[in-house]
Amino acid sequence: MKVSVIGAGNVGATCAEVLAHHEICGEVVLLDIKENFAEGKALDIWETSAINMFDTRVKGSTNDYSKTAGSEVVVITSGLPRKPGMSRDDLISTNAKIVKSVTEQVVKYSPNAIIIVVSNPLDVMTYCAYINSKFPSNRVFGMAGILDTGRYKAFLADELNVSPKDIQAVLMGGHGDTMVPLPRYTTIGGIPVTELIEKAVLDKIIERTKKGGGEIVNLLGTSAWYAPGSAAAQMVEAIIKDQKRVFPVCALLNGEYGLKNIYLGVPVILGKGGIEKIIELKLTDDEKKLLDESAKAVKEVMNVLDNMKD
Repeated sequence: MKVSVIGAGNVGATCAEVLAHHEICGEVVLLDIKENFAEGKALDIWETSAINMFDTRVKGSTNDYSKTAGSEVVVITSGLPRKPGMSRDDLISTNAKIVKSVTEQVVKYSPNAIIIVVSNPLDVMTYCAYINSKFPSNRVFGMAGILDTGRYKAFLADELNVSPKDIQAVLMGGHGDTMVPLPRYTTIGGIPVTELIEKAVLDKIIERTKKGGGEIVNLLGTSAWYAPGSAAAQMVEAIIKDQKRVFPVCALLNGEYGLKNIYLGVPVILGKGGIEKIIELKLTDDEKKLLDESAKAVKEVMNVLDNMKD
């Protein structure tokens, strides 16, 4: 089985390395527009195979999408970070052109692939890939919820001094400040988190989670890559191995939660068919209000893309 990762930057290279290290597929193709960049990253990863004991072949390519032909899953990480003085609309316009071009090439060479989008702004770039791929929505979705819940679980594990392996959590909504953590659905070894952490402390953890990406940027001067890359690889594994994992994923809603024609983070069952089912939780009035507010913010960004001229 072949998985291709488009964009050999920090996130893409991390995703490729995790896929190879865990032997999730037989071949990983890493592609980038920068001359020899993907080849170098791929060779470096492959040279760890005897050290980390894996057989997955890792190959690099400079913009030759024929090397990605027949991929079961394609992860798109391509795009530029927001620069000083760049407006949100400028970022959307720039990255939408990149994602559109990448998606068209992916579809040409891997017409049966499942596409996972990691490029930012995440929700709208997933929408961009969907409309340009013309694939059914169960085969085009975005990675955000796993990253956000990963941060949430890490912060909870620190606070409670427990293993993050024993924490189950769900976050919904857009990727960013409007995400909707759901403490009611957060458990530690089956114990509701609200029985272990007082509300004021939990609220602080939730706020830290919402700003988790910004915290990394402030510390490093650039975006995170280990957690996003690993999160994307986990989604690939669920698909390739048909694991039927329940993950929060940026998915197209068509009536679920009373929302239509919008890409938003919701819990889904992920397997060989991509999104095999969108799970509708019974939200309280307050939770539904937060989700609607998040959806409104995401829809505004999607409208920016819809109103742009080619």
